[in-house]
Amino acid sequence: MHVCIIGGGVIGVAAAWQLAQRGAQVSLVEARRQVAELTSHANGGQLSYSYVAPLAEPGVLPHLPAWLLRRDSPLRFRPRLDPLQWRWGLAFLRACNARQAAASTAQMLGLAALSRATLQAWMRDLPLEFHHVENGKLIVYRHAGPLGKARAQVQLQAGLGGARQQVLSVDACVALEPALAPVAAALAGGLYTPSEASGDCRTFTQSLFGHWVARSGQSAWMATRAVGFRREGRRVRALRLDDGREIEADQFVVAGGLGSRDLLRRLGYAPLLYGLKGYSLTVPGAAGCAPAISVTDYERRTVYVRLGDRLRVSAMVGMGLKGLAPEPDRIAQLRREASAFVPRADFGHAEAWAGQRPATPHGRPLVGRCPGMDNVWLNTGHGALGFTLACGSAHLLDTLMAGEPPAIDPAPFAPR
Repeated sequence: MHVCIIGGGVIGVAAAWQLAQRGAQVSLVEARRQVAELTSHANGGQLSYSYVAPLAEPGVLPHLPAWLLRRDSPLRFRPRLDPLQWRWGLAFLRACNARQAAASTAQMLGLAALSRATLQAWMRDLPLEFHHVENGKLIVYRHAGPLGKARAQVQLQAGLGGARQQVLSVDACVALEPALAPVAAALAGGLYTPSEASGDCRTFTQSLFGHWVARSGQSAWMATRAVGFRREGRRVRALRLDDGREIEADQFVVAGGLGSRDLLRRLGYAPLLYGLKGYSLTVPGAAGCAPAISVTDYERRTVYVRLGDRLRVSAMVGMGLKGLAPEPDRIAQLRREASAFVPRADFGHAEAWAGQRPATPHGRPLVGRCPGMDNVWLNTGHGALGFTLACGSAHLLDTLMAGEPPAIDPAPFAPR
């Protein structure tokens, strides 16, 4: 079987590896010169298998007015005369109910568990080097209210088979992670999950891509943009490229992030995907002062992850903010907050980055057959959880394409 995959981020490369292990011939098409150059380039670095609750949940609604009006809020919304933006926003608001949020959390925990198991299996087989550590994740809270809600979430996820978690006092947080001492007076406590992990998504994707090429003898079509399909009824015969060439294949997988929208429209399917812009700073030579454990500052929605000798700080969401260039005021805000949280790090030499994360309103990725087509599949819409869910999505997609019983219920992720 020949499979053509469109997209060379962590989602597309993970799918290429998984399908190649089954014996498929895989062609990977990527618009950039290298893999992992867009959303997978400098994301937060957390593998948060126990923290997959959707953004759309009832607790978000009371915060929306302040988030939308304050310039320094974690969420910035710029309204546009864009029907997709408003359709997505209305669908998001409809999804902010307790019943759907609880169901989505349970479904995403299943996919996350599959992703963890799949990555562990790959790592037993491959010498993947991507600064991977399994030393837990600590969420620190500045106020008692959110900490109390965290206790309730721990109980909910424990009932769903979630990982063991511990609610900690401020002193216990500092004892666990001494790098928090400078901000201890501003904290109310924390939530620690020992089983969580972290790593460099870009390095992981590049490493896995290298193994795929070496083992399969196949090469990708780099710096090549997919522009359409040659179609016969419910089947696609070939992918059309921007240089006039075509790739014929038996099956096609669309895993191109936000670029998937325009491509799928050519098949009569319009997925409700919207870009949530995220930001990060990468500080070199910060191993001596950065937290050893992955830390999330809950109220600021800021993540701190050590990647070898570097510190990755990521935060904020922008809706309606076009392009990939990071806005100077957002980066300045992130630099100020991070400097106060890790005062010994030299943020003057930090590398700034921004990326558009393709998200669905309900928070679940789209993994499954494209509606109306027999041999086109989707693997997109992972939002901020692409790195966490990439391996599990690849496994789920592989079993669906092979017609085998999947390890989890695929219905919640099926494109509609």
